[in-house]
Amino acid sequence: MTTSTAKLQEIYNQQGFLSALPVLDETELREARRAFSELEEEFGEEYTQYSLHNVHLQYPWVKDLTKHPEVLRVVKAVIGPDVILLDSRFICKYPAVKPNHQENDEGETKPDVAENELPYVAWHQDMRYWGIAGGPVLSVWLALDDSLKENGALQVIPGSHCAGMLPHRQAVRPGNMLSVNQEIPEELLQADEAVICPLLAGQMSVHDGFLVHASDANMSQRRRCGFVIRYVPTCAYPIQDPDRPRKFHATELACGADQFKHFSNKTA
Repeated sequence: MTTSTAKLQEIYNQQGFLSALPVLDETELREARRAFSELEEEFGEEYTQYSLHNVHLQYPWVKDLTKHPEVLRVVKAVIGPDVILLDSRFICKYPAVKPNHQENDEGETKPDVAENELPYVAWHQDMRYWGIAGGPVLSVWLALDDSLKENGALQVIPGSHCAGMLPHRQAVRPGNMLSVNQEIPEELLQADEAVICPLLAGQMSVHDGFLVHASDANMSQRRRCGFVIRYVPTCAYPIQDPDRPRKFHATELACGADQFKHFSNKTA
């Protein structure tokens, strides 16, 4: 059963996120995975791990994902009918433990690098990096692979979006995938309240820009690939903030009408 618009908005406002929402059917998922595998072959895994940024401008199949009816149904339920596509990025955590590695005396396989250097995402808030005012930023994680605890699924602290912006500092632990290598200090977190948001391939989660979230290293032998899409209502606007210097060169009208023209004059 499809959750009503009002219920989606109520849960999102209380918790700061929604999870395990169905988006892609079997055919759509198969085609998206096939197309992504071609990018892996063309660019290599080191690049596709984090550098496929705003490629919705290059590949029609990626743009189609940003405007998928099920994605936009939920986005509109949360932030309204007039929506700007702000930014997109594929994020892949590849297995740290390769198949056929020998086991140690305890029957455990060891990763290619030290465990404390494996790629992970530190506790953070997306709004720390986005110079946006006048409206919320909503982030979608659309799973191309199953996203489970073993391969580093998203973790969130429910309700943490209500606390506003928290201080961030340079991350202490190596391996942080965040481009500016920041984290929220542990003493400011209620990490014991964190929950994991497992997704099956083809499902998505959405979260508020102020929600505190993170993800652990991929300790499995399975890739974890997802497509991250950021949306804002058309009333939102970019601000000049030296601490948040991100520029927005890939914005498009995702749906509705844009009476404000804060980002561009492009049409949906």
